[in-house]
Amino acid sequence: MEKIFFTSESVTEGHPDKICDQISDAVLDAALKADPNSRVAIETFVKTGFVIVGGELTTKAEYINVQKIARDTLIAIGYDNGEVGFNGHNCGVLESISEQSHDISIGINSHHGAGDQGMMFGYACDETEELMPLPISLAHKLTRQLAKVRKNGTLDYLFPDGKAQVTVEYDDNVPARIEAIVVSNHHKKSVTQKTIHADIKKHVINPVCGKFMDADTKIHINPTGAFTEGGPVADAGLTGRKIIVDTYGGFGRHGGGAFSGKDATKVDRSSAYMMRYIAKNLVAAGLCKRCEIQVAYAIGEADPVSLFVDTFGTGKLPNEKLAKIIRKEFSLTPKGIIEHLDLKKPIYLSTAAYGHFGRNSFSWEKTDKAEKLGKYL
Repeated sequence: MEKIFFTSESVTEGHPDKICDQISDAVLDAALKADPNSRVAIETFVKTGFVIVGGELTTKAEYINVQKIARDTLIAIGYDNGEVGFNGHNCGVLESISEQSHDISIGINSHHGAGDQGMMFGYACDETEELMPLPISLAHKLTRQLAKVRKNGTLDYLFPDGKAQVTVEYDDNVPARIEAIVVSNHHKKSVTQKTIHADIKKHVINPVCGKFMDADTKIHINPTGAFTEGGPVADAGLTGRKIIVDTYGGFGRHGGGAFSGKDATKVDRSSAYMMRYIAKNLVAAGLCKRCEIQVAYAIGEADPVSLFVDTFGTGKLPNEKLAKIIRKEFSLTPKGIIEHLDLKKPIYLSTAAYGHFGRNSFSWEKTDKAEKLGKYL
């Protein structure tokens, strides 16, 4: 059997880049709540003591209070006091926002075309119940657990910034065990590493990964020995820098476009969601065990310029046949995608941490087409 090791990482909601993703998506949600047809492309930057929010925003909303949105988001994450190193109550918030380019809006409004050129990928596999690769699934669960034990007081010495990484051993493309786990979390200076190691293993790692671990699994907790400087004090944050965390943890390919801060006319986001939806339904229908789909668009044009399907040898039908089925059964235009997935609602802040895929609360995670697709078998 061929043995390989594959690693994926996740970061907590308090990671500087994820702070920025959440602020950008919180601004997007505020605009969509007031005007579902808002056009939004917002970027955020954070560093010690200040936040910068910039980009494009065209909306019928009377007023979007960007400063309040940024502060509320920071406070909800846990950046609400000086000890953490960043305080949403009194940090500086700067904004530089203009309307969307007229040249872009013409193509979107008149042709229901794509808001930009580019290629997007979707991926699904049968390794987990949510049809996601196991390494990224476990990494997200670890970071969510870090946030949970911090917020409920179980480990009240933890701060919002943290990371997790999981290495899975595969035998012939089937997950066999966890080879290694890395967990790092910003913490109070007063707590010892011995306490942190014991607590993280007991309250975070074992509940999430226990059944996949064995005596040879390597565990690394705060491997540098301490993590007493974290958040924007230690590292600058920027929207869109965690695109692999946001998607499949390195499994499958990525078109390069980030998600957060963009409304659904930006196919970087909406089409990536649609490709995930289609890939997941193909796997759920039993047409393949693994599936990756690429689609590409020209700015201002509605129909994609290309569609590519790869089932990595697991398909019950040829890839070319699956591509024809996709074009027949799914709308691939930006307008059709937005309508089918109901993407004009203010739902995006909840996507901005712990991955955009693998959580059944999102419309693109439904497998409601699986039964119909199964008839092609």
